[in-house]
Amino acid sequence: MSGQLHRATGRFEATAEIVSYEPATGAEIWRGAVADVDETVARARRAWPTWAAQPLSTRMELLRRFANEVRKDAEALATCIAREVGKPMWEARSEVDAVVAKVEVSIRAYAERTAQRRLDSALQGVMAVRHKPHGVMVVLSPFNYPAHLANTHIVPALIAGNAVIFKPSERAPATGEMLTRCFHRAGIPAAAIQFAPGGPAEGEALVGHDGVDGVLFTGSAANGIAINRRLAARPDRLVALEMGGNNPMVVWDTPKLTDAAAIVVQSAFATAGQRCTAARRLIVRDTVYDALIGEVKTLADRLICGGPFDEPAPFMGPVIDNAAADGLTERFLHLLSHGGKPIKHLVRYHDGLPFLSPAIIDVTGMEERPDGEIFGPILQVVRVSDFDEAIAEANASRYGLAASLIGGTPQEYNRFWANVRAGIINWNRPTIGPSHSAPMGGVGLSGNNRPSGFYAADYCAYPVASGEMDQPRAVIGVGLR
Repeated sequence: MSGQLHRATGRFEATAEIVSYEPATGAEIWRGAVADVDETVARARRAWPTWAAQPLSTRMELLRRFANEVRKDAEALATCIAREVGKPMWEARSEVDAVVAKVEVSIRAYAERTAQRRLDSALQGVMAVRHKPHGVMVVLSPFNYPAHLANTHIVPALIAGNAVIFKPSERAPATGEMLTRCFHRAGIPAAAIQFAPGGPAEGEALVGHDGVDGVLFTGSAANGIAINRRLAARPDRLVALEMGGNNPMVVWDTPKLTDAAAIVVQSAFATAGQRCTAARRLIVRDTVYDALIGEVKTLADRLICGGPFDEPAPFMGPVIDNAAADGLTERFLHLLSHGGKPIKHLVRYHDGLPFLSPAIIDVTGMEERPDGEIFGPILQVVRVSDFDEAIAEANASRYGLAASLIGGTPQEYNRFWANVRAGIINWNRPTIGPSHSAPMGGVGLSGNNRPSGFYAADYCAYPVASGEMDQPRAVIGVGLR
């Protein structure tokens, strides 16, 4: 038996199946039985040697066919994403575009990051470096980008020659099933990439299964830490953790406060704040505080929050479910009751549905600011007076995923880049939307130093060094009688 949180009632229910509900309406969108973990792993182990033995060029061509299958189903896949996780249709379409683009990026990354190398020496033969796949990899993906974030692990793993077991979030199984069908229609063997729906119990069983060689995870720090702890005594198990962030954005001197406000709003409230790279903390110089916050609030007041197919198109949809909405409301009230000063209140638009307004709260006066990832549209503001204080405030977190400086001089950006702890550091750009051609990952509680994105090839294959000669040739020149 597995279990899941019922989106309508908010109760955790034991069940042998997974049911997915539309956040915007509460309607059921998908229902299916949970995967048999032992059988799924057994199929993957049987399939892996044949898949790994395929020429690299064949695997790459099949992944290009996968991209074409996604193109054919683009509108249907985008509609499924929009319905299942509540994001606006325009954003769901951009996610599908990212799924397609990931294939060519991953092919280029594999060639660059795992290139074969040969060092020739007349007397010592050849020293060769080549790469091998790990074996059976489990991909555990979150709900907020149910196709793209899963794809960032699956495609590089398949190119490298691994078999993949894909367990999507229990909140987004419909998207996971549709994505998997595109792989199968492209000609990739069904056992080499398997859809394994399930809840926490199935996830835990996959992580700890003896037939699994690696776990590729994107999600919360709490779940990532649990995976890391579970596998602490298994150094043979590859673990790549891409976790969340309590991401800072520093706004310093700039004549373009309207543009700065737009970057702040994009970073904090896109996808209803449900991005690991979303700006959670806005750190503002006191001399520009009033003007900037006025611009940010004015723009936030104009944001449309609505259903995926509403007209005019909304900027943001609901959060994933009522339990998440209730939790965010409690977090906002906690900030209020512990010294936070509201700039824009968090509003629940509909009873029984998880639509929330963007919220802004000044936490400068709080004695102890909570260091956690508030996964929703809540932006905390801190006022500072000098640049060293801004850097210290940016680093006042156990996380280290994304950070951005808005305004400032090139010299100040150099100081910011050199001293802020994060895996993504931007200047006059949002914290969100990292490039597909760059690594994606963080430090501290944001990851375990195995960045995804362009660097995913690094953890999908391991290097093998080989000293090679056509014939044995050796002498012992010392120490003989």
